[in-house]
Amino acid sequence: MKEQQNTFGHGEKEILFSRSIKAGKRIYYVDVKQNSRGDMYLSLTESKKIVSGDPEMPQFNFEKHKIFIYPEDFEKFTSGLADAIKFIYEANGPVDQRPEEERNDIQIEGLEF
Repeated sequence: MKEQQNTFGHGEKEILFSRSIKAGKRIYYVDVKQNSRGDMYLSLTESKKIVSGDPEMPQFNFEKHKIFIYPEDFEKFTSGLADAIKFIYEANGPVDQRPEEERNDIQIEGLEF
């Protein structure tokens, strides 16, 4: 995982903190942004590499999906996320039974997975 702190201007929302998580063909970005009023919120982005065209001259594009989570929703969002992850872990067995390359250590302050 890569962490960075940046400030961007020129019409874009200010990014105060960013962490990228590389996972196979996907990269997930967790950004803390600030709007023009100074309110902070989370921006979650999934970026997936799409290969198309001729195999000898492939074209690469990135498909992106974003979700914004505001502070008033953090508790409900983290509770729902923890429930969903717990369900998956219980259905698939303990995490340490999967190969190392398939595991990601997930740590969100206040949550245990």
